[in-house]
Amino acid sequence: MKHYITAKEDIVPIGQKVAFGAGHLANQLFPAALGVFMIILVLALKMDPFLAGVLAALPRFIDALTDPIMGYISDNTNSRWGRRKPYIFIGSIITGISFMVMWQLYPENGQVYNFFFFLSMSIVFYIGYTIFATPLIGLGYEMTPDYNERTRLMGSSQLMGQIAWMIAPWFWYIIYLPSFAENAPEGARILSIWVGAFCMILGIMPALFCKEIIQPEIKDKTRLSFKQFAKNMKEFFKGIKQTVSNKPFLKLCGATFLVFNGFQTIAQFAFFIIIYYLFNGDSVGAGQWPAWFGTISAIATAFLVIPIITLMSTKIGKKRAFIVATLISMVGYALKWWGFNPENPWLMFLPIPLMSFGIGGLFTLMMSMTADVCDLDELKNGLPRKEGTFGAVYWWMVKLGTAVALLTSGAVLKWVGFDENAATQTAETMTNLRIADIIIPIVAGLLAIIVMWNYDITEERAHEIRVTLEKTRGKLN
Repeated sequence: MKHYITAKEDIVPIGQKVAFGAGHLANQLFPAALGVFMIILVLALKMDPFLAGVLAALPRFIDALTDPIMGYISDNTNSRWGRRKPYIFIGSIITGISFMVMWQLYPENGQVYNFFFFLSMSIVFYIGYTIFATPLIGLGYEMTPDYNERTRLMGSSQLMGQIAWMIAPWFWYIIYLPSFAENAPEGARILSIWVGAFCMILGIMPALFCKEIIQPEIKDKTRLSFKQFAKNMKEFFKGIKQTVSNKPFLKLCGATFLVFNGFQTIAQFAFFIIIYYLFNGDSVGAGQWPAWFGTISAIATAFLVIPIITLMSTKIGKKRAFIVATLISMVGYALKWWGFNPENPWLMFLPIPLMSFGIGGLFTLMMSMTADVCDLDELKNGLPRKEGTFGAVYWWMVKLGTAVALLTSGAVLKWVGFDENAATQTAETMTNLRIADIIIPIVAGLLAIIVMWNYDITEERAHEIRVTLEKTRGKLN
């Protein structure tokens, strides 16, 4: 494999990396917090697990539909502040405020009222999240044209993003802390205000401090306006068609769908297994163990996996690094059978470093590879560049799959016989839940490796594409 030295002008300054990482911390803290807060619906508000699954999934279907539209809008915006940054700024504010409001739930209002209140506010939240996150992803794809610097940029942003997963597991502990609130629903109401405000501050950082590229002017370009709505829609669907016909990109989407959603399906199972298997339903006895499990996972991902994956990709290439990381994670998932042991809860940490290679490697590499795919698309289809559209379609697939995964998760809990009103669960229920917790991500990982096996954008190929583009339209500033 041929390697190329990163030019000085292609290196993203540390300040911009930190600002971009701050945006990703907000981008990941929202779903990380939701993963913890959603458990409150079942355990504290006593909502039916299937209804809770519907609340988790349905707004994401709507969110997934708006992503490609937002990607097109971002790609084709022409403003004094840039194509991406105005939306990042506005979207972070909408998302933060709506997150605060949607968790103002009271048990006495009843299940039906809480269901529809949460559903309506979730829709507002996810619309704001799309306005914020889709341009943020597109911004990252265009911050450097270098094959390896893209991985380093994504690695640093994912490292900062993992801070969300270090602190979010403690939300469970804080919400139930008597000195923080009288009960769990009140704890969720208070904590949601702090989380929403914190994410708003982080979310505006990329809008203030990151640099966008300036692409060449395009003759006869269709402008975003109501007068040219028909032309806008024609260009929108044309761009979507070009995006989804890009074969390397489809491989990235397929592999991400499998690995991430295999992980998402079982994400909340660890909380239930720790409480009901290791501690026999004793939430007080479980104490900080669920929080530590999540925090240690994030620490391993940030400070062990991401640096190794970033280095590995520069040595053996991004595709091979993905395959190796996925195989390692599968070994970790298998070890969970022995790691979750009521006789010795400390063993739950044994599989974590290996499991963390799955998600830690996934987004560091896939986001870097999507930036390479954007170059390939420009080579085939010309300007304007479609980072926003590629990012939107990619995350549309992720969110749509996540909605399916959350529904599947609720269905699995129902299938294994989990009873949200019971103080303890049956031995058969916990055995079946533990088996599902292991088998689902392993099968998903194997399928993802098969999908990626013939991915063909190597470092040498990416360099050739870049040279050709710069000869045609010059370097982008």
